Amino acid sequence: MTAEEINKGLSYITYGLYIVTSAYEHQKNGMIVNTVFQVTAEPARVAISVNKKSLTHELIAKSGVFAAMPLDEKATLPFIGIFGFRTGRNFDKLAKVPYKMGFLGCPLVVENTLSYLEVEVEKKIDVGTHTLFIGEVKDVGILNSAGKAMTYDFYHHVIKGKTPAGATHVS
Repeated sequence: MTAEEINKGLSYITYGLYIVTSAYEHQKNGMIVNTVFQVTAEPARVAISVNKKSLTHELIAKSGVFAAMPLDEKATLPFIGIFGFRTGRNFDKLAKVPYKMGFLGCPLVVENTLSYLEVEVEKKIDVGTHTLFIGEVKDVGILNSAGKAMTYDFYHHVIKGKTPAGATHVS
């Protein structure tokens, strides 16, 4: 089976698009991910998959906390690009984006997002190029109840976005 055939099959799995943020000491960052999912209801736990090379991964590993915010379908490609196509190692992704600091100290992006979850990491699972961070939801908030969550399919076929190197899914 070729990588192209595998990626074709993977392209039918549904995903959302999310901004994931974290902070440690005076450094904060965010990135786009497509893998955020609930793993338990009592207590509420979620998992995310983050590329080990990213600054956000480093901040989550050091701080033990992250926030996840589903993107609104109305988010533009330039807005998504702030979090998805540049590294926070040499670019302040939050400099011109409205956000507030959350209960656990994570930046909560309040523009083009629908809600937020702030999560305290309980477990890390090494899955090669990425780490699965699993944690308990400690705070939530609704930012835009009238919006519609962006899917990966919508991003590719309507917005015409590309998949950056290092993403969990390539189609």
